[in-house]
Amino acid sequence: MNVSGPGPTWESFEELAAAASTCTKCPLAETRTQVVFGVGDPHADLVFVGEGPGAEEDRQGIPFVGRAGQLLTKLIEGIGLRRDGVYICNVVKCRPPGNRDPLPAEISACRPYLEAQLDFLAPRVLVTLGNFATRLLLDTKEGITKLRGREFPFRGHSVLIPTLHPAAVLRNGGNALAQARSDFVLVKRALALHAT
Repeated sequence: MNVSGPGPTWESFEELAAAASTCTKCPLAETRTQVVFGVGDPHADLVFVGEGPGAEEDRQGIPFVGRAGQLLTKLIEGIGLRRDGVYICNVVKCRPPGNRDPLPAEISACRPYLEAQLDFLAPRVLVTLGNFATRLLLDTKEGITKLRGREFPFRGHSVLIPTLHPAAVLRNGGNALAQARSDFVLVKRALALHAT
């Protein structure tokens, strides 16, 4: 498979991951420990896209391994799936210092990697976690609270379901957790509906 966008072309998912691992296109390269490309089954029907790595993710090189990651794993298991049976990645592949929000230039520099990832993965269901992934992939300025819990066509063959970022769920507690669980029920239904 040959995946190309406005920039480089990658012959394989492995070649893409290798290119991302040495990226120096933005200042985040100067402060990262390592690139956090993604984790999971590259043939999964379900893909999650978050915002960016935090401190623990930067240390381990794996997305969503801190408290938010533990919650994400529980939500995945809550719909009868295993974490290693899905694929998880982020909009930006390097940790923004102090866990600040990624800047537009950083998102723009990393976007070709994410777009190519999604081309190779070709999930049936794509779940965006929080505002950054949702706004980028739906090309909207609408916030996650207005968009969550709905299905949007994505790239003609997939459905995109926005939900709250697990870190926001941890901060906001009960009602946010109920909303996230409800969104994951929608994810389960979408997977069943779009089964091949």
